[in-house]
Amino acid sequence: MERHSLSLFELNSMVRETIELSMDCEYWVEAELSEARENKGHLYLDLIQKDERSNTPIARASARCWKNKWMMIRPGFERTTGQTIHAGLKVLLKVYPQFHEAYGFSWIVTDIDPTYSLGDMVRRRMEIIKVLQAEGVFDLQKELSLPMFAQRIAVISSADAAGYGDFCRHLDENAYGLKFRPTLFPAVMQGEQVESSIIDALNTIYSCADDFDAVVIIRGGGATSDMSGFDTLALAENVANFPLPIITGIGHDRDECILDMVSHQRVKTPTAVADLLIDHLLAVLQRINDAQLAITTTVNEKMQRERMTLSRFVEIIPRQFSLVKSRQEMRLERKATRMNDAIQQRLFRERNSLDLLAGNLQPMIWRKLTAERHRIEMLEQKAKALNPELLLKRGYSITLYNGKALKDTSMLKNGDTITTRLAKGTFSSTVRTTD
Repeated sequence: MERHSLSLFELNSMVRETIELSMDCEYWVEAELSEARENKGHLYLDLIQKDERSNTPIARASARCWKNKWMMIRPGFERTTGQTIHAGLKVLLKVYPQFHEAYGFSWIVTDIDPTYSLGDMVRRRMEIIKVLQAEGVFDLQKELSLPMFAQRIAVISSADAAGYGDFCRHLDENAYGLKFRPTLFPAVMQGEQVESSIIDALNTIYSCADDFDAVVIIRGGGATSDMSGFDTLALAENVANFPLPIITGIGHDRDECILDMVSHQRVKTPTAVADLLIDHLLAVLQRINDAQLAITTTVNEKMQRERMTLSRFVEIIPRQFSLVKSRQEMRLERKATRMNDAIQQRLFRERNSLDLLAGNLQPMIWRKLTAERHRIEMLEQKAKALNPELLLKRGYSITLYNGKALKDTSMLKNGDTITTRLAKGTFSSTVRTTD
């Protein structure tokens, strides 16, 4: 059989004609953006649909919004949602199919419903808030107190952002001469790296948290619609659990983002953050001045009362002193008289006691001397009776070993020399033991 074949162009042309004939309408389609990028004014999208239970992709497609349409759609979308179009966003697109022989199939976007994306963002924001509340961290920052002397400020911002310069200049040029020490921790404040960049800066600050009183996260000069990076769970958890109070001023007038909600305090702009810090320190200064005035007034009043008390004492003391002096002199005279009488009586008694002792002392001394003399004589007789010389004269002897009297033969060994002492003379012997 003769085989009939088509060229690829012919086949693609048939597909294009089929699509144009059978799908000649526009369709509203719900999808999630897995990628969104602009090139030469055109918007290129990668659409995805995920299984609700497993979160696995079950459908993919490419879409394009040409420049002439995108320039009209973009302002309204960003104004309504407060965000730029970005990956992860859920969108409701109005599309029609287009198949090109050379470039393949794509959905062409003619409209985007911003209220759908806004509703999805609100839903996701509420989900994040519920998670934070379930973790018990949503209000942790609100429980912190801004230190009285909040002057050492850790600043998270882009180094070249106009808002950072305004913040530092506003602090430095405050009309009250208050001093602040801001330290910059650079971070990306726009785009997909916002979350990771701010978390890295917070981690760096945490490692030296004792060096700072507060943290400010400020943003200025970027697109006010690009706020998606500040609405993430990971960033919110890091801010909520941070040990220092965090003040946000990321420059937008719309509803609060999650970062604003969990921070210690939220203001609109970087200069408003500077004003907040200045006002806080100014209030502390005013309290100090008020306390100083109150202390000065209290001390002056106290001193005045004490002066009046001293003046009264100056008048009273001489009269009281004269009266007390007279009374004390009389007391001293009475005491002196009584003391003199007591001394005379005591001397009389002691003199009598001495006379009695003197009369009894001499007989007692003679009796004591007689008794002691008799005791000494008895001891002398006992000592003579125990004299070894008497024993030797009776025929006894004393054996000495190493100069001491030998009492036990077990102390001796073969070859030892012993000395025997008699009444008249001594002699030495050598020990011979027998088995």
